[in-house]
Amino acid sequence: MDAKRVADSQLTLSQFMQPEHANNLGNVHGGWIMKLIDEAGGLCATRHARRPAVTVAVDSLRFLSPVHVGDLVTFSARLTYVGRTSMEVEVHVEAEDILSGVKTHTNDAFLVFVALDSEGRPAEVPPLRLETDTEHRRWEQGKQRQAERLARSRRGAT
Repeated sequence: MDAKRVADSQLTLSQFMQPEHANNLGNVHGGWIMKLIDEAGGLCATRHARRPAVTVAVDSLRFLSPVHVGDLVTFSARLTYVGRTSMEVEVHVEAEDILSGVKTHTNDAFLVFVALDSEGRPAEVPPLRLETDTEHRRWEQGKQRQAERLARSRRGAT
C-alpha cells in the first residue's frame, strides 16, 4: 500500500451558524460544534483510507471560547498519526464574525477513527508520508497519545 501525504486528506469545512444551532444561552450549542468536528475528522480519515471510517475515540476536545449565532465557523482537519487500521485526526476550529472579519480560535480536538472493510471489520490504511518537520513532530506527539490511549484501555479492561 502506497503512503499518502498529510495534504492528500486534509480538508476544511465551513458552516454559518444559525439560530437553530443555539443553546438556551444564545450561543451555538457545544454538541453542534462537536458534531461538525466529528464530521470533518471522519471525512479526513475516509479520504485517507478511501474506505468508511468510524469514530472510536474523541481523545481531547477543548472549548476555548463561545461560538455565536451569525459566526462563520471553519473546521480544519488533518491526519497526525496513522496505525495499521486507525487514524488520528486533529481538528482546529475558528469562528469568524463575518461583519468585522475578526477570527477567534474556539476549539481543538483529537479524534481516532478506524477504517472498515466491506464486512464492517477494521481494514488496513495507507501509511502516512511525512514531509515537513512539523508533520514529523505531530506524528511523534500522535504516537505518544496513541500509546497513552492503549495504556488507558488496558487499565480499564483489567
